[in-house]
Amino acid sequence: MNTLRQLRNFWILGVATMVLACFSTAVAQASYKVQDLGVQHPDNLGMAMGLNNHGWTLNMEQLLDPFSISLSAHLVQGTDSISIGELKLELGTLGGPNSSINWNGINDPGEAVGMSETSVPDPNGEDVCGFGTHLTCLPFLWQNGLMSALPTVGGNNGQASAINNRGQVAGYAENGTADSTCPPGTENFMIDLPVVWTKGNAQALPTIGSDPDGVAYGINNQGQAVGYSGTCTAANYAVVWENGAATSLPDLGDPGAIAYAINSHGQIVGQAVNSDGIPLAALWQDNTVTSLGPLLPGDVASFATSINNRGQAVGSSFNSNNGASWSRGLIWQNGVTIDLNTLFPASSHLFVISASNINESGQIAGMAVDTTGPHAGNIVHAFLATPVNEDMGKSIADVVRTHPEINLPAAIVGKQLSPRSAHCSIHDQGIF
Repeated sequence: MNTLRQLRNFWILGVATMVLACFSTAVAQASYKVQDLGVQHPDNLGMAMGLNNHGWTLNMEQLLDPFSISLSAHLVQGTDSISIGELKLELGTLGGPNSSINWNGINDPGEAVGMSETSVPDPNGEDVCGFGTHLTCLPFLWQNGLMSALPTVGGNNGQASAINNRGQVAGYAENGTADSTCPPGTENFMIDLPVVWTKGNAQALPTIGSDPDGVAYGINNQGQAVGYSGTCTAANYAVVWENGAATSLPDLGDPGAIAYAINSHGQIVGQAVNSDGIPLAALWQDNTVTSLGPLLPGDVASFATSINNRGQAVGSSFNSNNGASWSRGLIWQNGVTIDLNTLFPASSHLFVISASNINESGQIAGMAVDTTGPHAGNIVHAFLATPVNEDMGKSIADVVRTHPEINLPAAIVGKQLSPRSAHCSIHDQGIF
C-alpha cells in the first residue's frame, strides 16, 4: 500500500458584505442553494477542500488520465485556487508545475495552506506530491497573494493540511531518516512526522509508543491538532496533540482510526473501524468515541472530515458498486445521517459524492458529479451549498435514481490506507 501519505488586507475590507447570516440549525428541514464552482478545461476533477466562515472555498483542480477516481488513475496535473463568489484567485506554485491541498486548508483571514512541487528533483527519487515528476514537494503558506515554503524538520518533503485563525498550521514533514517499516520498493520511504508550524517555525510532534510516523490533519483556534500515529503502511491510532503532548483516542474495536478535524469545543471527527472491520465516520468527545450514525442502505463505509461549533459534521460514504464507489456526501446532526442529495435541488444538476467542510453558518463545500450535458458522469465539480428555508421542489436524489459509477478498487474496501504518497487527489485520501 503506497497511498494516504491568501490579498489579505484587500479581502478584509469586503468581509462585512460577505459574511452570511446564520441559518436554522434544523438541517434536516432545510434545503440548499447550490453554487457550481466547476472545473477548468482540461481538468476533469474539481473539489472544494476548504471553507471559511465568509463562504470562501479553497479548491483543487486536477487532470486524471484516464478519468477515474481510483487508485489506478494517473494524476497528470493539479492547481489550487480560492473562490470568493464569482472571483477565482489562482495560488500558483513554489516553482514546479503542480500543487495540491488537503482538508481544512483556509482560515477566516484568507490564508491558505497545502503542498507544492518545486523545480528541484528529489534526491531520493521520491514523488511525494504524486504527479509523477519526482520533484521535491514542500508544504506551503499562501497569504497576501504570495506563496512561501514552510520548513521541514530535516527532510526534503512535507505537506501543510490545515490552518487556524491564529495562523498556526498543521501537517507533516520528513525528518531525513529512512523508514524501516516501509516494504522494499516503497517509493516514498522516509519517516513522516506530524508538525505544527507557528509563525513559520516547525515543531515536530510526538507519535504514540514506537510508531515512527504520523500526520496532523486538523487544528482548531486553541491550537489543538488532530491526526494519526502509525507506520509506513498503517494508521494505528487517532491522536490529539495539545501543548506538544500526544494523546491516543479510543477506537471502535479495531485499530486504524484517523482524526481529521477538531472544533473549538474539542469535538473531533474522523473515521474509526468497528469490531466487524467496518470503517465508520466517528466522533470523539470527552475521550469517548461513537459512530456518527448507521450506514445508509447500500453503503459499506463512511468518514467525516469537518465539524462546526454547533456539532454539525459532514463527510462521505462508499457503496459496493463495481467493488467500491464514492457514494454520497453526508451531514450528521443530532444522531441522524442525511444524504445531502435529498436536500439539493434537482436544478443544480450536481450529484454530491463528497462533503468536505461545513462552516458556522452551515454552508457546505465538496465535490459532485455533473449529471447533465455531454460529459455527464465524467466530470467532477467543486460546489458551495448554502442552506435556505424554502421549498426546493424535487431533489437531485429524486431525479438521479442510481449512483454515478465512480469506481475504487475492491481491494481497498475495509482497509485503512497509509499516507505514503500524500498527494491530495481524491483517489488518494486514504479514508478507508
